[in-house]
Amino acid sequence: MKKIIYILIIVLIVSWVLGFLVFKILGALIHLLLLLAVVLLIYNWLSNKKST
Repeated sequence: MKKIIYILIIVLIVSWVLGFLVFKILGALIHLLLLLAVVLLIYNWLSNKKST
């Protein structure tokens, strides 16, 4: 499950970078994807702290 979350985070960040550089029209959507990636990263980090 951790591997899937990290892959999803990487895909979302890459999508954000590409969207920011290539597609200026979809800027709001791309920033929402970045926000989702950050939230998933924080969730994963906090869930790892609770399990140890």
